[in-house]
Amino acid sequence: MKPKKKVAVGIFAHPDDEAFGPSGTIHKLAKEYDFYLISVTKGEIGKSSIVGAKPLHEIRADELRESARILGVKKVYFLGFKDGKLSNSLYHKIAEKIEKILEKLKPELIITSNQNGGSGHIDHITVSMVSSFIFERQPYIKKIMYNAMTKEARAAMGNTYFIYRPEGYDLAQIDEIIDVEDVWETKLKAMQAHKSQKHDYENIIKSRANLPKKEYFQTRKKD
Repeated sequence: MKPKKKVAVGIFAHPDDEAFGPSGTIHKLAKEYDFYLISVTKGEIGKSSIVGAKPLHEIRADELRESARILGVKKVYFLGFKDGKLSNSLYHKIAEKIEKILEKLKPELIITSNQNGGSGHIDHITVSMVSSFIFERQPYIKKIMYNAMTKEARAAMGNTYFIYRPEGYDLAQIDEIIDVEDVWETKLKAMQAHKSQKHDYENIIKSRANLPKKEYFQTRKKD
């Protein structure tokens, strides 16, 4: 009998957060862990690059499922909260829904957005804070990884997104660096699975063209 694989879970606000963020790391971890994704919303108010017969939230949910398949993720869970509406007033409701899933999966590792939201998106910040809350509460979770943007990557992105994009981090502030050059093509395929977000992934790919093919994390661990 094969030993049971360890479990890891990625917790994100929207479809595409996994791909545009730590998808190379997710793909690598999916070879070692049974990896699952939780998407708190379906990204229904996002801009779309395509015209589809289905509502945008259905299109984006399907895109996330395809991205997950490419990355080797076992299953995607959608929580049903509204895109753009995440805030501290929903903090405990979001945490309760996530914890019901995690109680079944018992992950020892979770990955989420950085606590400044990376891009400054309030939905990202809320999900990051909820993930931190759950990490503190649940003894079976031994490590949390916050996907972080370096100052170099931040500068390459420019100021065209959202209201205020937080400053990136110095390498001295980064706890873990994952080299994803060997899985870069898979990362690109996962990004490109989000066809409705082509306007975003083209800009991201262009901005990263001359950057190291690495993903950066701030981490917390339990003894």
